[in-house]
Amino acid sequence: MNIALIGASGYVGSALRNEALTRGHQVTALVSNPGKLEPQSGLALTRVDVLDETALADSLRGHDAVLSAFSGHAQADVLGYYLQGIHSIIAAVKKSGVPRLLMVGGAGSLEAAPGVLLIDTPQFPAAWKATAEGARQALELLRQEPTLDWTMLSPSAMLEPGKRTGKFRLGDGRLLVDAKGESRISLEDYAAAMIDELDKPAHSRRRFTVGY
Repeated sequence: MNIALIGASGYVGSALRNEALTRGHQVTALVSNPGKLEPQSGLALTRVDVLDETALADSLRGHDAVLSAFSGHAQADVLGYYLQGIHSIIAAVKKSGVPRLLMVGGAGSLEAAPGVLLIDTPQFPAAWKATAEGARQALELLRQEPTLDWTMLSPSAMLEPGKRTGKFRLGDGRLLVDAKGESRISLEDYAAAMIDELDKPAHSRRRFTVGY
């Protein structure tokens, strides 16, 4: 499959890139600084400003799917920059004619208890509020799309580098916790779950989550 990956050199994007390439997909890495990535088989590098909707749409055309690992972590206005980018990505995907959009979501929009989102709980880290709020609003934007074939994958509360076990659970809108009461998933298994969805779509126009 020919995939366009936005944010391919980032924290989550790097894991998605590696998983997709390992499975034999052709990946076009859409990044602001191609110098961060080394050339390798199956990987094409394209410099693009995500906020430039027209240029982004031109870069997306001809791909089978778009994976977005876009984030605003490095910006002063994390939330504002992220939402600008998400609006641009959604519009560019529609303009480009690419049939599918898969987006990295956040754990904050998952229910920690019935009717209570994780982002609204007292223990939610203040440092991640802006990022989580952006992901929550991105999910609402996607849900308002009348025809776009989108999927968002929210990780568990803890998303850290670890091992690719291939053994995890999938869920819908509730935060997944393990037998110890912890909500976690390795970066590698998160990527595996996302590329599983790419290869065998099961959550069209839906958000889902992954955890141990």
